[in-house]
Order: sequence, then structure tokens, then C-alpha cells
Amino acid sequence: MAETITLARPYAQALFDLARDDHSLAGWSGALNVAALVVEDDGARKILSNPGVADVDRVALIAGVCAQADEAAGRLLGQTRGQNLLMLLAENRRLDVLPDIAARFDALKAAFENTVDVDLISAVEVDDAVADKFKQSLQARLGRSVALNRSVDPDLIGGAVVRADDLVIDGSIKTRLQALAQRLSS
Repeated sequence: MAETITLARPYAQALFDLARDDHSLAGWSGALNVAALVVEDDGARKILSNPGVADVDRVALIAGVCAQADEAAGRLLGQTRGQNLLMLLAENRRLDVLPDIAARFDALKAAFENTVDVDLISAVEVDDAVADKFKQSLQARLGRSVALNRSVDPDLIGGAVVRADDLVIDGSIKTRLQALAQRLSS
């Protein structure tokens, strides 16, 4: 994993620099994430890893599937810059690094925009007023703009889990019960 992240870094940085300069960060983020999903698909992976498939056909497959899945992503990956990126990755046998390129690009984008994606996973639905207050508290604590993603996981029993970058706050009843059971069995 560390190796693919290392390989992804220069590609992500170069594309980020170009996208920042032409104000297309959001578009490239979307295109890279769609392309990453394509190369992670088992069916596509079989074709992409087949040594009998030409690089130009690999690029056409990825760009074509992306165009069908997301018009904007297909448009970007169909243009010269997108085609050059995909061809460079194909020629260097690095198409499998696309998910790491997408992740690194998104990290650079978030740092540039001073934003952070936060996942709030709760045992029950959190109402809008509580979510807004929580978001404001996080923004004050993190010093960044927060994009709050809410989801429900009834397995938590009660409480919530918060994930923001490397920060994880687990205030779920499930985790507390697991910790208690472990202490009792020790």
C-alpha cells in the first residue's frame, strides 16, 4: 500500500497543480474518483491486466466507462490532458494506482480549500439542528470548513462515531460494551 501511495504522489501533485491553475479541482476530483472505481472493478481489472490488450485500448476502456458513468468525468478524461494521464499510467503499468492518485488529489484539494470531510455515524437519525450545532463545534475545533456526511448504523446501539481524516472519536455504546466485556474477561 505504501508503495502505491508513493507512486501516486507525483501524478496527483502534477494534476492538482494544473487543475488548481485552471480552476477545475472539483471536476478532476470527480473524474479521478470515477476512474478509480473503474480500475477497482473485477471485470475491468481482468481486461486491464491482460497483456494482450494494447495501452490505447486500456485507456479507451477507462475513458468510455467513465463517460457512461459520469458525463463530466468522461468529458475530462476524454480531453487531451485526461487521455495523456491515462496513457502515461497505462504505458508505465500504473493504472492500478488510480485509486491512490484520486485519494491524494482529494487530500491536496481539501488542504487547498481548507476543508475536511467528516463522517458522523449515529445509531439513530440526527436532526438538522443538532447536526448544524455539531458541525459548528467541529469547525471551531478543527479550524477548517466542515462537510458533514451523516449516516445511521443501528448496530452502534446508541451514541455515534465521528471520522475526520486521521481523527476518530468513538462514542458508541457498542464500543463501550465491547471494552467492558474485554475488561471483565481479563
